[in-house]
Amino acid sequence: MAPLLFLLITTLAVYAVGRFNSAAAEHGLGTWPAAIRFGLAVMFIVTGISHFVGMREALIDMVPPWLPAAAALVTVTGVLELLGAFGLLLRPTRPWAAGGLGLMLIVMFPANVHLALTGENLPWDDQLVPRTVMQAVFLAAVLAVLIPEIRAQRGARRQRTSGTVTTSDSAAGPSGR
Repeated sequence: MAPLLFLLITTLAVYAVGRFNSAAAEHGLGTWPAAIRFGLAVMFIVTGISHFVGMREALIDMVPPWLPAAAALVTVTGVLELLGAFGLLLRPTRPWAAGGLGLMLIVMFPANVHLALTGENLPWDDQLVPRTVMQAVFLAAVLAVLIPEIRAQRGARRQRTSGTVTTSDSAAGPSGR
């Protein structure tokens, strides 16, 4: 539940700051994709750190027994979450980070299922249905960042390759004078 709260609270805070602060709005923080991007970054920083501090043993226990080297997998996924979180904040790496984090959410889902099916005395949010819903929310958030990034890159690429005439060029007339 904590990751969901980090995502929601950070997203709403960044969106509100961007909407009501003109300096923040100039940096694009008043849009949902930007706010969600920051929410995801905070969420993945927190969850990435938990792979090393606080919850490490619980995360190792979540790894299905058919996967080898559970501790190494938890370390690798923690590093990937941290790299992905920081990648979301850098324009050139945003689409790659969002895509990688989305893929990681899908690949790590069996660990959530394993915990839900084998754990004893689980809190309600660790049971299968709530965990599945949270994973779907996280994946939707990743897509809410990834899709606008891909569209923006395609639009920029089309502009570069099509030789689009700008308004200042067209104002001079067909001869360019």
